[in-house]
Amino acid sequence: MRSLRIGSRRSALATVQAEHVRALLFAQGVEAEIVGITTSGDEGADASSSPSGLKGLWIDAILAALRDGEVDLAVHSAKDLPAEDEDDLVIGAVPARADPHDVLVLRDERELAAGMVVGTSSVRRRAQIQALVGGVGVADLRGNVETRLGKLAAGDVDATILAAAGLARLELEPAHARRLEVDEMLPAPGQGCLAVQRRADARDVAAVLALLDDHAARAAFETERALMRKIGGGCALPLGAIAAVKIDTIRLAACVASPDGVRVVKAAAEAAEPERAAALVAHELESKGARAILAEVGGA
Repeated sequence: MRSLRIGSRRSALATVQAEHVRALLFAQGVEAEIVGITTSGDEGADASSSPSGLKGLWIDAILAALRDGEVDLAVHSAKDLPAEDEDDLVIGAVPARADPHDVLVLRDERELAAGMVVGTSSVRRRAQIQALVGGVGVADLRGNVETRLGKLAAGDVDATILAAAGLARLELEPAHARRLEVDEMLPAPGQGCLAVQRRADARDVAAVLALLDDHAARAAFETERALMRKIGGGCALPLGAIAAVKIDTIRLAACVASPDGVRVVKAAAEAAEPERAAALVAHELESKGARAILAEVGGA
């Protein structure tokens, strides 16, 4: 097998993720090199400039390089991908999933309480943290993991929320942090998963990537992504979802919350196939008023 080129963003986290995939390939006897790519999001472009919205900003240049043959595969955080597949590109592998939970990181030893300010740019996190702890304020906080932790330490906010998988991959252990269980905060669809994308017609790459595919991670990813499609598939939904394989069934739990956290609707279901589990949960969410909540934030 020829040496492969892996397209990745240049950030520390993206590079670590690409290195993980390179190591998995090496274990299968396949050499690979990482090609760093700067996306529109890295250059500060506005979401209105992307046909795929906010998520598209972080993958546009990588997809272009993949299509043009500059790279053979691309590594993404699965939660950064839109709900719909590209016609000419497919997800060739979803390796074993890292911890999908969110982590609440505080500036000091205090517990999060009314009057404190949480920094996050995520509508999902904003909604669920306000539903969890009444009276907290939320401030927009952007940047990579290190930047957000730096702003927290500087006192810009009292707390922030980060993905457990990202912290683990960067080997960061903030002093005042605790994992948020799924009954406190449901993660973003795909959180903790890596999605390795390839050209649809690249059969040699397909055969190699099939060796990296993890059944449980793939099933969970496909189920959560199917739910996104069924309830709107927007790029900034106040949607939390987590799926897990249980022997021969898939269990999916999800919630939709108003950005202020006042209204939260939840649903869960089990089924043998990802599409069926997603359909059952989407129907229950909609029957409880999710469609009206999503309409308010432009997701339906």
